Amino acid sequence: MTDYIGRQLYIQEVSLRDGFQMEPTFVPTEQKVALINRLGRTGLAKIEVTSFTSPKAIPALADAETVMRQIDRGAGVQYSALVPNVRGCERALSCNVDEMNLVMSASRTHNLANLRMTPEQSIAQFTEVVRAVDGTVSINASLSTAFGCPFDGDVSLQHVLSLIGRIIDIGIRSITLCDTTGMANPTQVQVLCAAAKASWPNAIFTAHFHNTRSMGLANAMAALMAGIDRFDASLGGLGGCPFAPGASGNVCTEDMVHMFHAMGCPTGIDLGALVEIARGLPRMVGHDVPGQIMKAGPFNRRYPPPEWLNELDLG
Repeated sequence: MTDYIGRQLYIQEVSLRDGFQMEPTFVPTEQKVALINRLGRTGLAKIEVTSFTSPKAIPALADAETVMRQIDRGAGVQYSALVPNVRGCERALSCNVDEMNLVMSASRTHNLANLRMTPEQSIAQFTEVVRAVDGTVSINASLSTAFGCPFDGDVSLQHVLSLIGRIIDIGIRSITLCDTTGMANPTQVQVLCAAAKASWPNAIFTAHFHNTRSMGLANAMAALMAGIDRFDASLGGLGGCPFAPGASGNVCTEDMVHMFHAMGCPTGIDLGALVEIARGLPRMVGHDVPGQIMKAGPFNRRYPPPEWLNELDLG
């Protein structure tokens, strides 16, 4: 039960895409670039920089090309972008992304609401992107609503595993299992993650949780126990899904890193630097953010005792 202690974990930052896409106020391009550059020096394994979606659909990320071209690329950091279709693939290739993150939903209704396609059409779109890339860029597939859909309800384990198999069959071996609206529970997470790793031991799986029902970190722990070592998270807990009712922020990056460090699991991340960056988020987005470690401090924070204790007469 404790074989995860000492295991190297990889934390992947999604606030720039999953977080900013939900913000009603446009974050200026230069602020995005500066934020990415600072995050790139903290030890994160990957940063999802932006999305090459239609600017009309996601106006908050209309500056995708400019941001991707202006960032400083830190050594050892993979710079990723969400790509919804072949047109987005072409835009991403022109900016030299390190990885394209394709997305589809395990449930039919959410896929239609999010992408205007059936899941079958999304698989066909994935195939086209794989052919267009022709091995020149890494590809990850994010499987949304893998733990339940706000429209269709339960999504069966066998259905999710079947979709994973189809994605792997077209040549994509890096897959993110996404709890898009925070419907997952730790038992469900452990079962799906263990089954996926057992079925495809050479594939790379990432866990992506939202904290909609305050189970994000518990689900991350369950995924860790099932053998997952890659986790998406969002600075300050920003995030959501514009096409999923009830979706709230992703699991907070600095809170997740704090939990793993407290458990003895290395991430290679400078937690202090991460927290310092997170403290600037409210000013950037114009509202408070749900992250807790930036407010409470780490578990080993100590305070001076009350001065009146020095005057206490204990006999």
